[in-house]
Amino acid sequence: MRTTTLDFAPLWRSTIGFDRFFDMVEAAQQAGTDDHYPPYDIERLGNDSYQISLALAGFGAGDITITAEQNVLTIEGRKPGQEQREYLHRGISTRHFRRQFNLADYVRVKNATFENGLLRIELAREIPEAMKPRRIAINAASPSNVRQFEGKAA
Repeated sequence: MRTTTLDFAPLWRSTIGFDRFFDMVEAAQQAGTDDHYPPYDIERLGNDSYQISLALAGFGAGDITITAEQNVLTIEGRKPGQEQREYLHRGISTRHFRRQFNLADYVRVKNATFENGLLRIELAREIPEAMKPRRIAINAASPSNVRQFEGKAA
């Protein structure tokens, strides 16, 4: 009998702030066809704050676009017409890329910085006050609302 193990790591890598299993399975199926460029990290900075860091050596801030649309964060990198150079070895990739991250409801992009070849995107989950859990007070019944029934025992 042959046993197989499932690697759920892709499910957790590209999903931030929520645990919706079926959405993650769909994202993992799509991610299975993608290559793994550029490398990235996802960090939890606090209960409701996250940071995505992408290693983008060879790119400048003007070569990168970040788009947040509904619950999807898209990062694209395009180098304009590259110079003709003769490389003996080329280990720094500057190819075009498109990386998408699924975001939970109420997660928004706070800030993006590009420094020393690292693009850092700060995210925050901001749940509206109406959606937050709240405690409901229990009122005691007043005596005028309580009727007493006198019944005869059978």
